[in-house]
Amino acid sequence: MTENDPINQDYQKAVIELLYQLADDDFIHAFRGSEWLGLAPHIEEDVAFSSISQDTMGHTAMFYRLLEELGEGSADHLAQGRSSIERKNCVLVELVNGPGNYMEKPRYDWAFAVVRNYFYTQAKAIKIQSLKNSSYKPLSDAAVKVKMELYFHLLHWKTWFTQLMTSTDEARKRMEEATERVFAELDGVFSQGSYRVKIVDFGLIEDETILRKLWIQELSPIFQSINLTMPESFGMKHGNGRDGEHTGDLEQAIQTLSEVYRLNPAAAW
Repeated sequence: MTENDPINQDYQKAVIELLYQLADDDFIHAFRGSEWLGLAPHIEEDVAFSSISQDTMGHTAMFYRLLEELGEGSADHLAQGRSSIERKNCVLVELVNGPGNYMEKPRYDWAFAVVRNYFYTQAKAIKIQSLKNSSYKPLSDAAVKVKMELYFHLLHWKTWFTQLMTSTDEARKRMEEATERVFAELDGVFSQGSYRVKIVDFGLIEDETILRKLWIQELSPIFQSINLTMPESFGMKHGNGRDGEHTGDLEQAIQTLSEVYRLNPAAAW
């Protein structure tokens, strides 16, 4: 379907639902990444991580603009003006980086950051590959642009993951603990929510079971190479964000990232 073709109501609803999932995922994920500014293990990583988060926010803007074109409101409002209950992001991306906060005694968990970013980015890469064949042309065009940057993001986090897993005993222990935490929420990343059937039937993206299987195929050789066992199933410990189920961490994130917008909704982001 091209940009100029008329869209029937059911098809448009499915497109909008999927776009909210993609946009909200990347928006909150990029925000959590931005909280590491000045706190990464070394200056080179500080620069690299900031660049990745900036790229991810750029992907976010693409998806919100597609929603704006479909009459959902301004991209600024969609990003910063919606409540937590309206958000469609998976729970994994909203979880805090660790104890404390950016402005006061942050004691963030680098192992958790590495595992979350690696697993999420691999899932995103698989989704983007599927979206390149989406029946909604504006979305497939956006996927082509996003894919060009994802290769480097994925390589970055894969390197961190394998190096820390094969480093000291302490590093291995912390990475295994972080891996357990991420797997406890990972199913939410693949979930397509209550619109799953229509999203798939309309050819917008492949079914979540296929995407999950592809993720396992990509990660299994890595797990084998570092002698790590992949669980038989993934979880959604704190609920399905696609259906509006979220933690208090999301509310905290929205309050922080929308502070300027709430003072002046006319400000550009």
